[in-house]
Amino acid sequence: MSASAPLTLWHRARLVTLASPQGWGLIDQGALLTRGEHIEWVGAEADLPAGLEVAQCHDLGGALLTPGLIDAHTHLVYGGDRAREFELRLQGASYEEIAQAGGGIVSTVAATRAASDEHLWQSARHRALALMAEGVTTLEVKSGYGLSAEHEARCLRVARRLGAELPLTVRTTCLSAHALPPEFAGRADDYIDAVCAWLPALQAEGLVDAVDAFCERIAFSPAQTQRVFEVARGLGLPVKLHAEQLSDQGGAALAASFGALSCDHLEYLSEAGIAAMAQAGTVAMLLPGAYYFLRESKLPPIAALRAAGVPIAIATDHNPGSSPTLSPLLMLNMACTLFHLTPEEALRGMTQHAAQALGLADRGQLLAGQRADLAVWGLHHPNELAYGFGQRPACRVVHAGRWAAPLSP
Repeated sequence: MSASAPLTLWHRARLVTLASPQGWGLIDQGALLTRGEHIEWVGAEADLPAGLEVAQCHDLGGALLTPGLIDAHTHLVYGGDRAREFELRLQGASYEEIAQAGGGIVSTVAATRAASDEHLWQSARHRALALMAEGVTTLEVKSGYGLSAEHEARCLRVARRLGAELPLTVRTTCLSAHALPPEFAGRADDYIDAVCAWLPALQAEGLVDAVDAFCERIAFSPAQTQRVFEVARGLGLPVKLHAEQLSDQGGAALAASFGALSCDHLEYLSEAGIAAMAQAGTVAMLLPGAYYFLRESKLPPIAALRAAGVPIAIATDHNPGSSPTLSPLLMLNMACTLFHLTPEEALRGMTQHAAQALGLADRGQLLAGQRADLAVWGLHHPNELAYGFGQRPACRVVHAGRWAAPLSP
């Protein structure tokens, strides 16, 4: 933080600081000082330090001010859609049956490979802007729909471009171990060899912040996942895992043994997996959109995660097959109505704990020293963020201390 940067005052706001482990941390008639990209002071407006020299002053008119939302699990770059599969599921086909019949992820891989770079960019940009309109200031974007060195790199470059051209922080995750591409049919170990071979090149190009895998009976085994994680560890890259979504494969414990940032989905998470995650400090990333859209019936073990002290994060999991949503606020509502989180837990899950799931300690709360990534809402109380659904309340975001100007989709 540069002491020479001018101070900016944001005042006449109701602050939701999330400063303590529990509770909203509400400050009525609050104010916040930023210097450059960071928060310098937070408190009641009446307690503002005397003699301030403020370069800019923003009167928020009594609006609700929260940390910017963090969508820490998305698959934002892809071609095509899977609307026909939605119909098939309504007729009784399961997600696994569709995948085994050649649909699912590999159908999106074909559409993504066929799409032009410009199409991938424009569609991903449109999706990112929709998330920003609901308060998102930091976004994770996974690859996983290219499944070759060339096409995985294309998708990750689009993700990097989002962060370069939009007022948005983008963290990239290489999810090459997402599904078996058709050219490797029946040769999963050979495909994992290929993934392990191209990971260093992707990292050398600066395209990868973390490495993910899909450990499941329709995807990759724990042993295959471990091979990918060992390469990631050798490159100094953190890992995360799609784990225990459809069955208990022991993936969460495996990921925790690598110090994973997060394990995601977790409907079939075991007690051993919970204990391993708690010991490793791994975040439980819950994805209510996928749970809802796939009409799942087995809930993640929320009470056991709470009891073990495992941080719980929430994300959209935006993807064309199992969670085609672009509404973080709807995910807050679903986290409460489907997973029985409190509104405060849900908001913390898309701010503080989501930041933890990305390995970012500098955001997610309104505290001095944190990044000035903010969301300003036309609401009175933070519980309204999870209460209404489909309403899209008035919202503006501040990214790195600056208003993010509205952009055309």
